[in-house]
Amino acid sequence: MFEVGFSELVLLFVIGLLVLGPERLPKVATLLGRWVGRARRTASQLRHQLEREIALSELEERRKTHPAPTPTPPATDKPAAPSATAPPRAPGDADPPPPAG
Repeated sequence: MFEVGFSELVLLFVIGLLVLGPERLPKVATLLGRWVGRARRTASQLRHQLEREIALSELEERRKTHPAPTPTPPATDKPAAPSATAPPRAPGDADPPPPAG
C-alpha cells in the first residue's frame, strides 16, 4: 500500500503534540493504536475467509471435472444366499411367542 518512514512519524508526532497537547496525546495515540489493531485483525480475517472460499470453490471444481469412482463390492467365491425373512432354526428350538395384540 503505502510506506510511512521515520521522518513522517516524527512529523505526525510533533503535529499531534502541538494540536492535542502533552496530556491528551498519549490517550489519543492509545485509542488510535486500538483502532489500527482492530482494522488489521478484521482485514486479516477477511483475507483468510476469502482464501478459504477460493480453495473450497477450486475443490468443488475439481470434483466436478474428476468425480470420484464408485466403489465396487468385493468379488466372492460363494454363491449368493437366498433371501429369507427369518434365520433358519436349529432342530429342537422352541417357537417364538406370538406378538401381543
